[in-house]
Amino acid sequence: MSLGYAQKLSYKEDVGTVGMPEIFDSPHALDSKIEELAVMILRSKHLVAFTGAGISTSSGIPDFRGPKGVWTLQQAGKGIPDASLPFHRAMPSLTHMALVELERAGVLKFVISQNVDSLHLRSGIPRKKLAELHGNSFMEVCSSCGKEYLRDFEIETIGLKETRRRCADNSCLAKLTDTVLDWEDALPAKEMDLAQNHCSAADLVLCLGTSLQITPACNFPFRCLKNGGRVVIVNLQSTPKDKKASLVIHGLVDKVMEAVMRILNYRIPPFVRIDFVHVSLSHSPRKKACVKWVLRIKSIHGPKATMPFLKSVEVAFPDRPDMKCALLQEQPFVLKRQTTQRKSFKILLTLNLSEGCGSSFSQIEWPVNFQVKKKSLSLDRDKVLNELKDLAERESCCGQEVLLERNVESRSEFTAHAIVTNIVRYAKIEEVPENDDLITSVNGGAFTLKRSCDDGDNSEKSAKRCK
Repeated sequence: MSLGYAQKLSYKEDVGTVGMPEIFDSPHALDSKIEELAVMILRSKHLVAFTGAGISTSSGIPDFRGPKGVWTLQQAGKGIPDASLPFHRAMPSLTHMALVELERAGVLKFVISQNVDSLHLRSGIPRKKLAELHGNSFMEVCSSCGKEYLRDFEIETIGLKETRRRCADNSCLAKLTDTVLDWEDALPAKEMDLAQNHCSAADLVLCLGTSLQITPACNFPFRCLKNGGRVVIVNLQSTPKDKKASLVIHGLVDKVMEAVMRILNYRIPPFVRIDFVHVSLSHSPRKKACVKWVLRIKSIHGPKATMPFLKSVEVAFPDRPDMKCALLQEQPFVLKRQTTQRKSFKILLTLNLSEGCGSSFSQIEWPVNFQVKKKSLSLDRDKVLNELKDLAERESCCGQEVLLERNVESRSEFTAHAIVTNIVRYAKIEEVPENDDLITSVNGGAFTLKRSCDDGDNSEKSAKRCK
């Protein structure tokens, strides 16, 4: 776990009960409750999810109050537990992706998160359908115009402090601040208003992986009760709000959501992570026989930003054995050379990916001809990224790269590239059979559910390299 995140999670005396024992429903009771939850979701017209740290433990991020939780260990005088991956490489859990599918299907209307790990946004929940009550460790916001910037690195400060970067809007250029609340900070008004409004409108609020102890957020789900709505709590520990809930399920949230999705006949999509790099080549005037040029590989987030997914860059010239290869190991990655103007050549960049990525490397080819000027190119970003995700999913591997943009000026060329760095699959069979033996008939308003005997593996991950 990173230093900034550890600071955010520091134990205080007034955090409520910690070290709470885990409770597991019996298999029979669990199956019955899961079926009841599936019926409630199916009947719901305005479903809201309210999530806590428990939905990210299977992503390698410790919770707060469990037997090995952050606050539990700190209260006992022990150190902060280690995460299984670098914080910036944590991947969405099965529960995150189940919520994405429910949102895409129009079932889930809104998500309220108490987490700062950015996994809801990374998983694919639209920003307009998400309230992050405690902020986002990977988000900066402009203090003037309010524009948000989602980063691939953890922001270095917490407590709504100024960071080292400025707004990219040339008409603004105000300083950016982090978005993670410290203990004395009030909930952000915009996020709080959205959360309260959706809870008031909800007919079902699904509380997942939260002990419901941090105020005022813990009271939001129960606003739905005034209009006849219901609350379901899925958590391994008891909560102070259990008596107000229509249904309390004690079980692993991933297992519960996996079973619910199977009953409802919804596929849990794989998660495909894409990271981005900027590559630039600038050169001296073409008037002389030799040209001095500078190659830079840098973050899309600006010159002061790091690329935590990149370990080093190898630069080769496959069609020019007379040109010496280079290994760049420090960010920003820069290579300076001088070559004859008349001879064209090809640059082959091998991007060596860091720990936590699903592939060891990716490659970018860059043809160079100083006597021919290229044309700028602007592509439909969303379309290109969706096609890249589909390709990665079909090939079941990481490392694919695609060009997003090329900007050509008189003495320089800039390109933006997208790279698939991880794929996580959550079931052996992702395509759910069409409404055969899973669910459901509606007879006079009564739902009939049928159990499936097929139990998929929910943790299969692909780290295979494309040839």
